[in-house]
Amino acid sequence: MTKRLLSKKEQEQLACNPYVAAVSEKGITYTDEFKRHFIAENEKGKGTREIFEEAGFDVELIGLNRIIPSGKRWRKSYREKGIAGLVDTRKDHSGRPLERELSIEEKYKRLEAQNRLLQAENELLKKLGSTRKADDEEKIELVAKQKFRLIHDTIEKYQLRQMVSYLCKLIGVSRSSYYNYYTDKAKQNRAARDRADEEVKEIILKAFHFRRRKKGARQIKMTLKNQFNITYNLKRIRRIMKKFNIVCPVRKANPYRRMAKATQEHRTCPNLLQRQFKQGIVGKVLLTDITYLTYKQGKRAYLSTVKDAETNEILAYEVSDKITLDIALNTLRKLKRNYPHIAEDAFIHSDQGFHYTNPQFQKLVKKMGLGQSMSRRGNCWDNAPQESFFGHFKDETNIEDCETLEDVKREVKSYMTYYNHYRGQWNLKKMPPVKYRQHLLQIT
Repeated sequence: MTKRLLSKKEQEQLACNPYVAAVSEKGITYTDEFKRHFIAENEKGKGTREIFEEAGFDVELIGLNRIIPSGKRWRKSYREKGIAGLVDTRKDHSGRPLERELSIEEKYKRLEAQNRLLQAENELLKKLGSTRKADDEEKIELVAKQKFRLIHDTIEKYQLRQMVSYLCKLIGVSRSSYYNYYTDKAKQNRAARDRADEEVKEIILKAFHFRRRKKGARQIKMTLKNQFNITYNLKRIRRIMKKFNIVCPVRKANPYRRMAKATQEHRTCPNLLQRQFKQGIVGKVLLTDITYLTYKQGKRAYLSTVKDAETNEILAYEVSDKITLDIALNTLRKLKRNYPHIAEDAFIHSDQGFHYTNPQFQKLVKKMGLGQSMSRRGNCWDNAPQESFFGHFKDETNIEDCETLEDVKREVKSYMTYYNHYRGQWNLKKMPPVKYRQHLLQIT
């Protein structure tokens, strides 16, 4: 018959009896004194129920299915071992050794192990530290498998095989999880996972080095989809990159650049754009700007571009070793010659640099049937997509390795082809600009 569980109130009532040593919802532990009293009274001819009731127990509360087996067990122990059989020896034979005073050598060994383990943990935390500013305020926690390896390395290095439990408790993992991590099956599973990760790594590296342009996780995901027809989860790509130390280039902060002073004949234009970069029409909002490119021995070249704000496509560009007005004029001429998709009400947006306020530039803009818009003075956010392109360009090209101006031009041409035709963009439905332009023209 199944014993019913005791409620909290019933446990409290039973605990008040002096013959009860301990009580839980599942059982009652009686004192050795009560067991001896039970045997003495039983030998006088009293029954089990009578003895319990005289001792102040509520038999209905406890249940006959509890007290009758207890009486039988005590009588059997008394017959076999006498009074000694009524002594509760479970504490002495529980398999759990009693706490004992540690020797000085043991205390020293534990302190040394703790010191070594914490040193190793701090070193690992430094390795895991992120360069992001936000992470400086966050507590970085070691994942379980790294803790297991840390404990294992500490045990092997300092011969602490008898201190597994202590070290697990110290670093905050369970001993059973630690041992499970090093079972043969777990090792086989990790080996299989590592082999699978190696295969994925090779595929990711193909995308990473595609067209000789290093990429981050999102760019790798889009390249795999667009160029190799392979779909991987973004988290998986990031995990593999972190595991095999595949590092993408870090965006560099653009230094402030001086604007050349305009003469009185130079005229600025109102800000027609007002940061409304996406207006749903291909070739309507055209962004332009000039940046410098530094190559071998501190030499400088200059890059002028015109970008379609809707598709992010670079429509025209010019590279020169001089930052004269010609670089801006030649860019416009290439735009007129090579790009047929300019909308009727299109306008070109720039900063207030002397190239764009120059009467010759403004005259050519008007002749091409374009409107003209300018950012507020010193406000780079008014032309943010163009500035963003220059940032990506400098991160993903190897201009610093170019020896001559011709080398710079070849590198720029190579990147423009890659950027327009192969480099997917997250906010363009993961398509490269040219493909996205074709997509928009088909649906309009």
